[in-house]
Parts: sequence; C-alpha cells; structure tokens
Amino acid sequence: MRETEVALFGNGCFWCTEAIFQKLKGVESVLPGYAGGQMAHPDYKSVCTGETGHAEVLQVVFDPDVISYRQLLQIFFLTHDPTQLNRQGNDVGTQYRSIIFALTPEQRLTAEAALKEAQSPDLWGPDVVTEISGPARFWEAEASHHDFFTRNPSNAYCNAVVAPKLQKARRQFLSLMRDDM
Repeated sequence: MRETEVALFGNGCFWCTEAIFQKLKGVESVLPGYAGGQMAHPDYKSVCTGETGHAEVLQVVFDPDVISYRQLLQIFFLTHDPTQLNRQGNDVGTQYRSIIFALTPEQRLTAEAALKEAQSPDLWGPDVVTEISGPARFWEAEASHHDFFTRNPSNAYCNAVVAPKLQKARRQFLSLMRDDM
C-alpha cells in the first residue's frame, strides 16, 4: 500500500479551490472543512459569523511519490491572493484567511521556504499575509459543501469565481493535472 500524506490549507472559500486540488495527479481526496478555531464541531453558519476562530480549509490527502507537498504549496499560492488579509475577493472575514497548517516539522520547513518564495518580487512581493501555523484539528464541513463545483457547475458563484481559478490552474500546472480534465 502506498504511503499518503495530508496537507491542510486555508485559501479563502473552500468552494473556490476544492476543484483545483481534486484535479491534480497524486491527490487521493480533498475534503472541505474548518480548522484553527476554538469551537468544537463547528458548522458553516457558525464559522461564517467570524466568531469561532476557524478558517475554511481543505484537507488534501496526496501521494508524495506523484505530487510533492512543495508542488501543492505552489498551487496554493498561485490560486488565491495571499496578500488579502482575512478575505478573498468579495468573501470577507477571518474564516477566509490565507493559512497553512504545517502538520509535521518537514511541512513547516517547506511551507516557510514556499512563503519566502511567494514574497519575492517576481511573485506576490512583501505584502503576503499568509500565516503558517502548527497542526490543528480538522472538522469536516457539511456534505452540502463537498464537491461543490462538480455538483453545481451552473451556479453563478461557480461560474464567476471557481471556473476562472480552475482554468488558471490548468494553464499554469497542466503537467500536474489528471488526464480526465
């Protein structure tokens, strides 16, 4: 049996980037959820208040022999705006913050290097606000949030926000995308 690893990222609304990570070679599963807050068993309604401390996150299970954590971080940084504090576009609040939950010491070192690279003038520059945090408990989101783009391709939000992000990822990371694109 292959050894898998887990990555935990908050990069705005989980609907916006779940589909991107699902399309990557070596990614075995992507679950939307919540992490980084104080409330046990949070739900979407409570997280949206901004009072739980949780961020909307994706739990990405991947095969490191096919796609590396470093590559996942490159995709993380290029498929959201890490210079926006507590927001992504029209989604505003601490639940939409840019955050990497490093689950191992190796992930922390890799995340720190990726953050430094993202802060280079060639990418985002010094205004990157992405946090790097230690391990956090992951709380799976309600089923209605799973596979949102796949289940709701004609949704106005999906067409305006998710589809362009997926197209951008496809252009920039074509070699990492599954053949069934």
